Amino acid sequence: MKIKLNREQVMDKIYACWLGKNIGGTMGAPYEGKQEMQDINGFATKKGEPLPNDDLDLQLIWLTAMEETGPHALSANVLADYWLMYIPPHWNEYGVGKNNAQHGIIPPMSGEFCNEEWKHSNGAWIRSEVWACMTPGFPNIAVKYALMDACVDHGISEGTYAEMFTASLESLAFFESDIRTLVENALTYIPKNCRVARSVNLVLSEYDKKTPWREVRELIVKDNEDLGWFQAPANVAYTVLGLIYGEGDFKKSMIYAIDCGDDTDCTGATCGAILGITQGTKGIPEDWREYIGDRIISLAVDRGSIWNLPNSCTEMTERVAQMIPSVLKANGVYMEFTDGETEYNKEEALAILKDVSDDFIHRCPNSFEIRNLHVQAVLECPDGITVRANEDFKFRIVFKNLKYRPKHLQLSAFLPEGWTADYSRMVYLSHVTPNTDGRTVAEFVVHVGEKVEAMNRIYIHADSVNYTAPLTLPLVVVG
Repeated sequence: MKIKLNREQVMDKIYACWLGKNIGGTMGAPYEGKQEMQDINGFATKKGEPLPNDDLDLQLIWLTAMEETGPHALSANVLADYWLMYIPPHWNEYGVGKNNAQHGIIPPMSGEFCNEEWKHSNGAWIRSEVWACMTPGFPNIAVKYALMDACVDHGISEGTYAEMFTASLESLAFFESDIRTLVENALTYIPKNCRVARSVNLVLSEYDKKTPWREVRELIVKDNEDLGWFQAPANVAYTVLGLIYGEGDFKKSMIYAIDCGDDTDCTGATCGAILGITQGTKGIPEDWREYIGDRIISLAVDRGSIWNLPNSCTEMTERVAQMIPSVLKANGVYMEFTDGETEYNKEEALAILKDVSDDFIHRCPNSFEIRNLHVQAVLECPDGITVRANEDFKFRIVFKNLKYRPKHLQLSAFLPEGWTADYSRMVYLSHVTPNTDGRTVAEFVVHVGEKVEAMNRIYIHADSVNYTAPLTLPLVVVG
């Protein structure tokens, strides 16, 4: 597919996204964590001093990861490494995901293990704009990268569905300004029965009934009592409430979202970013724009170890825009900037990477993926990753042929001392045809020995004459 994007229009929307993000995050931060309704009128901070916000900070790192590794090599595993290198905070799901990754537990398992309290929380959907701004008008591509991001610290959960929702909405917003249409379209990118969808649909149905927005806020709170505070379904719904009931008014939308309470810097920041994309800089009130300025102030990144992060919304905009052609090209879209008219076909754009999330969201949560040029391997542990001495531990690997040529894979298991395993030493991958997808499942039964450590490493090598080095799957199981 070939497209042309008017440079000035795209740059204006991207800049307004970061400006709106900074406005909302700064305005909402003083009320973060307050469970009661708020009643704000605007900024509670000094003019020209935007507050630091992890919502924006982490996206500076994701931009750098995309610049340094490129859109082909970027993966959940790469982003996990960037977490460990450059993101210091250990709070909530951030800390759980990082701790698991440090012990060799690979995403999305890093976002699942010991993370029942926080995997449905807000850490992922608040950092989705960078993927949308690098894929304007291509929501499936945005969701592809959002999944890599979210699963590191949220596994396959409501926290991940929330980022799929916001990333798709924000990507679509480059070519659609009607908020109701955007919300309804974004809902098609997440499971219909998930809690995020339920909470968002509650807002839409009550708006249609003309229910006052404050009453809707109470309905959201009631519907999410079982999940507790700082959880994605309620806070995504607060953001949508602000957007829907604000009816396009930037100030009113922002204030409604923040007045709902809870994770107010996140709801305000995402609300501002979405309105920034849909309306451009002309939709941001001049007094608020002047009040916040252009600077990006960091809190949650190690600028001592990574010195070249953007320091302003202007620089962030320029660097994100530079990545658009290569990110789209890596996913089958040939794009060029133009000073003339935009040439974009929505129907063709929505067909690119259609259903990209299907395999992922239906995958076993205790799983991870490793691939090379020829083979994709997804290791799944249906019963979890804990083991006991002298008991059997089962897992399977789903191999998929990524190239036309058929191939045999020779499997070798490297186990802790005293452990043994039953498995097929050879598996066959057929070439991909219209009737076959080139998948083969290899089952493993590990007989755990008497000696079990706290962390136990299993390595599976899948070797073939078709490529130069074995595909290695490192599995950590917990004693």
